[in-house]
Amino acid sequence: MATATGIGWAAPTETEWLLHSAGLRGDTEAQLRVLAREVLYIAAPKAEVDARPDRVRWPAHRNAAGRPCKAVFTRGMLPPWHPDWVFHGVSLGWIADSGLLGGRTLLAVNAGTPAQLFLPTGAEQLTRWRRLHAEAERPERLTGLRHGPLHGPLAYGLACGAHLAVTHDVPWNEVGSLYQEYTAELRMLRDSWGITDRAGWRQQVDALLDARNSPAEPDFVLRVREELRAGLDEAPPAELWRETAAGHAQDIGVGHAAVRDIEELVRRIIRYEARFRADGLLPPDGRVTTAVAYDYGRAVNLARWGLSARFCTPHEAEQVIVHAGALSKAAHRSWEEFSAGYALGRVLRFDEESYGSFYQQNVSAHRILTGHEGSPWRNIPWR
Repeated sequence: MATATGIGWAAPTETEWLLHSAGLRGDTEAQLRVLAREVLYIAAPKAEVDARPDRVRWPAHRNAAGRPCKAVFTRGMLPPWHPDWVFHGVSLGWIADSGLLGGRTLLAVNAGTPAQLFLPTGAEQLTRWRRLHAEAERPERLTGLRHGPLHGPLAYGLACGAHLAVTHDVPWNEVGSLYQEYTAELRMLRDSWGITDRAGWRQQVDALLDARNSPAEPDFVLRVREELRAGLDEAPPAELWRETAAGHAQDIGVGHAAVRDIEELVRRIIRYEARFRADGLLPPDGRVTTAVAYDYGRAVNLARWGLSARFCTPHEAEQVIVHAGALSKAAHRSWEEFSAGYALGRVLRFDEESYGSFYQQNVSAHRILTGHEGSPWRNIPWR
């Protein structure tokens, strides 16, 4: 594990450059406003956190002047991934309320780097931190590591997982120490995926890469439409698509209830695609040809989550990410087409035509990733 003063100027994000430039100006207020909207990380031994996941133990060290300091890192200054060290994610407000800082203790942010900041922790300062944290705006945004993968198969695969990177406000091109934070990752993997160990992680990764995690029915009806389109040399009428899909379902022996579900699924896809066109996820004459992007995009993120939870190594995570990228490239013709397929798979699974958070997150991420000049989708060719 690297020490607080020896991590180097490794992989800065925009946050670290803002801290650095504000520090050169002597603008502590600007630095605090940056910190107030960010997650800050406290390093801890994995064995200690596993034994007491509800406890944050935060030992102090002394600086060159003998002053006690407690270290935190911003995202781009985290030490390299290590199997035995993990991180708690906290906020400036949490630090102010924690009671873990003494009056003489300094908060050491990114010590030993150009983005370092040593903050006094008196009562007046802590009150100020609480206020700034409460006032901080946290809009959806695209972030990336300046020295992370930007080109090549690994970057391509990571870009296929960028929807959730935008949603969760994590760098899109990182395969590193964490995704969000260790205990939150363990809890999410257990509660949402049933994953509690390496074997469970591998099983779910394989299901995603095989496009077996999502229901098979959406791709079944989408294939029917593509077959009809190829035969007619034009888009099939909705009624013909619905009847043909229902007939194919009957031919393979499904029950009457399942046939009715297939018919309703066609109707739902038609309604979602109309909304996609209105919101810019599809062009005016666009359609979704496959929803496997949803499984492939989640495989990228499950690789990152598994790495964060210490269920795999960086090499294993990178292999999954590259594989998911290659599968995505084979199944789609553009980033926009991939995005629409991902969005359809997600809303069919969770949205129930409410057009709620699952839908709106797709729209926001799509617009950011297709419009931001620094987006991997605008800088990495699909083919």
